[in-house]
Amino acid sequence: MTFTYQVLVRWSDIDSYDHVNNVRYFDYLQEARIAFLSQLMDTTGDYFARYPCVLVSQTVDYLRPILLRHPPYDVDVWVQSVGTTSYTLGSRIVDRSGESEDVYAKAESVIVAVDGRTHAKRVLGDVERAALVQQVAAT
Repeated sequence: MTFTYQVLVRWSDIDSYDHVNNVRYFDYLQEARIAFLSQLMDTTGDYFARYPCVLVSQTVDYLRPILLRHPPYDVDVWVQSVGTTSYTLGSRIVDRSGESEDVYAKAESVIVAVDGRTHAKRVLGDVERAALVQQVAAT
């Protein structure tokens, strides 16, 4: 199942070339990733306090420049795979405001579960694993 999160381009996101600075793509992806995980785990408070984890790797393919405009862009997020201590999320930034669906970036994020006190890697809990695996099965 794909989760969609909307992001608005802020004036401060624009660089001297009149498009969104490449670093801001990471911000958009992070906002969507946190919203997705919070919804997935039905967490009303701090997701990371309840299910501590860290982003260990993220690759982004920049396909076209994002411009300052309205309405918002969509960031799609989904679970690609689930391991013993980690999981991989896929995502993409999309413009669906016109006739076609234009993809601006594709990303892959690897997240490792950690112990909230020691910060050591830990095995995914049963609740986490079940929720993540269910998402993989739904795609």
